[in-house]
Amino acid sequence: MPIFEYYLYKLPLNFKDFPFVSALQEGLDAMNFNNPTPIQELAIPIILEGNDLVACAQTGTGKTAAYVLPILDRIARSDHNHLNTLIIAPTRELAQQIDQQIEGFSYFTRACSISIYGGGDGKAWEQQQKALREGADIIIATPGRLLALMAQKDVDFSFLKHLVLDEADRMLDMGFYEDILRIIKELPVKRQTLLFSATMPPRIRKMANQILNHPKEISIAVSKPAEKIRQDFYSIENTQKIPMILDILKNPEFESVIIFASTKENVKKLNIVLQKSGLKTSAFHSDLEQSQREELMRDFKSKRTKVLVGTDVLSRGIDVEGISLVVNFDVPPDPEDYIHRIGRTARAKESGVAITFVNSHDKQRFHRIEKLIGHTIKFIPIPEHIGVSEAISEAPKRKHPQRRPPQKGNGPK
Repeated sequence: MPIFEYYLYKLPLNFKDFPFVSALQEGLDAMNFNNPTPIQELAIPIILEGNDLVACAQTGTGKTAAYVLPILDRIARSDHNHLNTLIIAPTRELAQQIDQQIEGFSYFTRACSISIYGGGDGKAWEQQQKALREGADIIIATPGRLLALMAQKDVDFSFLKHLVLDEADRMLDMGFYEDILRIIKELPVKRQTLLFSATMPPRIRKMANQILNHPKEISIAVSKPAEKIRQDFYSIENTQKIPMILDILKNPEFESVIIFASTKENVKKLNIVLQKSGLKTSAFHSDLEQSQREELMRDFKSKRTKVLVGTDVLSRGIDVEGISLVVNFDVPPDPEDYIHRIGRTARAKESGVAITFVNSHDKQRFHRIEKLIGHTIKFIPIPEHIGVSEAISEAPKRKHPQRRPPQKGNGPK
């Protein structure tokens, strides 16, 4: 597979430098999209030229617009009579996010899209079937729901021109490898295929070799957090986590916060504790109905909810600007999940803070994270006034928690 790292000629500095149709450019102007990100600068010309593409880029680099814009340009120049593009995404949240971005970009064109995902009631299924029958230029779908609709003969791929696999590594981690191959078997062989992934493990390369035709490859900031994220950690006992999180959230600078816990049980418990302390919080986990998830996200985006407590289902596919703080209440089991968690802050060229609680059992996991990102994370000593709590504890309470000796440096102000 050829590596296509960078163009040798001067890259466009403005979206107006791309040969987009006027209706698409009008939408970009209305959304104040002026300068492309590096992944957009590199990917858009490749896609416009009709090449297959493997792009390695983490969340928050602008990858959605990198493939959506050239596809919308193609659709705007076509007759709109058939399904043009299939985008496969791992989660309903990401599918919805992509659909929302397409809606904004395509406002002045005649292109239309629908997102298809499970988790809804029978009414949602009927609405998705109806939308497919009436036609759409772009379908954004999760693998399971798409296969169910395909089994009902509700999708006609005969005229499909583009296939996009977004967050391909995440889909493989979730066990969708065989499902993706089943879907692809039903698609036209002659198509343009675009694969986007935050990492490039051997299984992704194997898939790329199976389904892409002489692809170009680009790689942008693989597995590295945004430079504007201040990363700190506390060496802490489980019994000190609640007092510490309450102390951190007193900081008025943290107006919009996401807290990640490793299990939905801890998410629920932590949310109850925070609500009892008087904070406006919500718990986001897999037990919620789709309508409940959507309502929680609306409240969080509108700042009616200050703190969102969630599992790693929140770490991908949630695009909310203005998140000032991310807290890893538990160290994620996979170093890659750390990247995606803290990537929720410092978006759209803003700065942000990421704090991780590291207990004695999580030290090895934490060292693997530092190895992945290529540098050490700043240690912050626990304030002397932080006591202990039994609200959430995964280890027996100790009479005398061990603390590191005080060092120079201050915690969040």
